[in-house]
Amino acid sequence: MALLRFLLCLFAFIGALSAAGTLVLSIVLMLRFPPLLVAVLLACWILNRLLKILSASIQINPSKNTAT
Repeated sequence: MALLRFLLCLFAFIGALSAAGTLVLSIVLMLRFPPLLVAVLLACWILNRLLKILSASIQINPSKNTAT
């Protein structure tokens, strides 16, 4: 049981470390290449607009929500 817990903690640590490394690498790339920064900001803006439209649509027609 202790070995299983150790492996679980090890994989969680490796996952957190790789996620942090990926985040730092993507920030460095976005600062190095400004068109990539513009593309990421545009994608976030489009996603934000889509989520607002979808949430408004679900609030207007709650009976058409197939998730529940």
